[in-house]
Amino acid sequence: MRGRAFSHLALLLALAVPQAHAGDETAGAGSGTDETSLGEVSVTATREARPLSETPMSVGVIKGEALRELRPTHPKDAMNRIPGVWVSNLSGEGHSTAIRQPLTTSPVYLYLEDGIPTRSTGFFNHNALYEVNVPQAGGIEVGKGPGSALYGSDAIGGTINVLTRTPPAGPEFELSGEAGSDGWARLLASGGSSHGDDAWRASVNATRSDGGSESAGYDRQAGTFRWDRALDGQAILKTVAAFSQVDQKHVGKLSRGEYERNPRTNNIPFSYREVDAFRLSMAYERESADSLLSLTPYVRDNRMRIIPSWSVGYDPSQYDTRNQSFGLLAKYRKDFAGPMRPRLIVGVDIDYSPGSRSEDSISLERTTNALGGTTYRLNTGVAARRIYEYDVTYRGVSPYLHGEISPLERLRITAGLRYDDMQYDYDNRFNGGVAGATQGVAGAFPGNGWFGHAASARVGYSHWGPKLGATYAFDNRLSAFAGYANSFRAPSESQVFRGSREATAAKAQAAAEALLSLKPVVVDNYEIGVRGKYGDTTFELAAYHMTKEDDLVSYTDPVTSQRTVMNAGKTLHRGIELAAGFAVARDWRLDVSLSRARHTYEKWEVSGTVDYSGKEMEAAPRTLANTRLTWTPGFMNGGQLQLEWVRLGSYWLDQANTGKYAGHDLVNLRADYRLGKSLSLFGSVANLFDRKYAETASGSGAAPEYAIGAARSAILGVQAKW
Repeated sequence: MRGRAFSHLALLLALAVPQAHAGDETAGAGSGTDETSLGEVSVTATREARPLSETPMSVGVIKGEALRELRPTHPKDAMNRIPGVWVSNLSGEGHSTAIRQPLTTSPVYLYLEDGIPTRSTGFFNHNALYEVNVPQAGGIEVGKGPGSALYGSDAIGGTINVLTRTPPAGPEFELSGEAGSDGWARLLASGGSSHGDDAWRASVNATRSDGGSESAGYDRQAGTFRWDRALDGQAILKTVAAFSQVDQKHVGKLSRGEYERNPRTNNIPFSYREVDAFRLSMAYERESADSLLSLTPYVRDNRMRIIPSWSVGYDPSQYDTRNQSFGLLAKYRKDFAGPMRPRLIVGVDIDYSPGSRSEDSISLERTTNALGGTTYRLNTGVAARRIYEYDVTYRGVSPYLHGEISPLERLRITAGLRYDDMQYDYDNRFNGGVAGATQGVAGAFPGNGWFGHAASARVGYSHWGPKLGATYAFDNRLSAFAGYANSFRAPSESQVFRGSREATAAKAQAAAEALLSLKPVVVDNYEIGVRGKYGDTTFELAAYHMTKEDDLVSYTDPVTSQRTVMNAGKTLHRGIELAAGFAVARDWRLDVSLSRARHTYEKWEVSGTVDYSGKEMEAAPRTLANTRLTWTPGFMNGGQLQLEWVRLGSYWLDQANTGKYAGHDLVNLRADYRLGKSLSLFGSVANLFDRKYAETASGSGAAPEYAIGAARSAILGVQAKW
């Protein structure tokens, strides 16, 4: 009976649970191949395993085995291998992201773990990947552009789905330890087993670093536990519990003089971020020959305490945000008999997320140093002043419909429609529920100022989002795809209810009440592409044309550095992306990711005198490239040596296009030598030629600012498996 139950479990792990495909322990082993190829599957488009040849969108995949060979120290190490994707390091494991968008911290991406959003729409975090245990994941999938009908708000630039690693078929344990430059140290442990109807895996990640700048250290502890249980021959219950604790310092931007002559300086040593994230889900899936029922209830708890680095110049503060989430993803899929292989999916996503914000304005002392930078210090003689205190509850109910049909044997057509109904219930606890700019200090702005508060209110958004796509398989090696998708993005709670510091009480109050009228961003995306696999050669080529109406952008006043969130009219995003890999000789493989894009303000009149229409968007590089040459000689016993060249093209610093960052080229080296089946040595050198570069740059041509990139660093480690 136990042997039969285990057979059921093994079958369900292979078929009913899509993550088993993407995180396969042997997929790509030793090959250096990161991207999915034509005959493989993607799980993100329809929340279950589907042939990539029948997926009408560009999907980049980093397999689980490739992640374990890469051992990323930051999510960018893995993500930047996907064409059209760029992640920058904002100290620690913080990041800004560019996927068919400029480099941004704006809420235009949807982050998932096994298909479940890691946060609700209302409480978006651009650093979402540090809340997930990326180095020990079972793989990463990036669906570029607006998500399918199965995903709603946030899925504009892309959908990032981090997959948990499948439990092993028998007892297994692995342990790795590493140390490196700037106090880097990390311990990774993972193990599991199976017995009868059950299989499980637990992974733990403990990381610390002093950082590459002064007062730039961070610590993290993260863990993932997954338990799969076979209920009978057709059903499985998958339980996932995950947590992350992050304690890190921020590094401020540098002036041109500091960037060139003192790049390790940190002008905001008091800025920090403390994060606690916990997620628990239980996915029930029952699959028959022609149907699938999936029910996934989940809970989330996210807390963050922070002195943000980006606002010290115009709105210094410290705040505590918290939110809990209770949700359900429900889906039913039915396959109908017939030559056209009809398929219908119906479902609903429900999210209830109560949260709160408590924020104090802090006083800083500012001094200009000899290199033209501004150094900030906390003024401990001035007490912090409470400026915001409110509760806000996000509620979302989103039914959807997805259909597929094959009018021709090689042609697959998909169509979908999703309706999103979202609402914020806002309770202003600072002013007893009434409006008023009652907190502020008169004086020179931005050193002093006022904060407006809207009265307690209920704000809602709704949207119908259609999607249409088609794939055509010329043969089993070559296919093409085309698609149209419409999506939207509702403003986050901080964009709606947290106004910025203003020069007068009247202006502050007007600004706070204006935020209640922010519109959702609406996106139309058109995409075509072709993908193929010929022996060891794989490729995917895609082109897209995306327009965003009522784009939510942050206008920066050039005099006061004050930032104001507003709907910007219309932006246009166009590009072409290429992923290719092939064997250049025996034991040698070359993989290339390349994208060329242009992002422009089509219509944006900030005021009667400021018009950025026709300008290129700031922080929008036209070129992104990643090239990897991998050598897997026999004497390394399945290990490899890899040389990586990454290229970030130039981009404008500001909305007025007054100055540019020149871009940069970096070379990284990685090696993995296997002493046997159970022991291996590994090492890496990042920024091999010690180039000076910026992770991000902003400001203006006259006064550029740079978030410094890390100098050359090395890591050595050892891994044992049992």
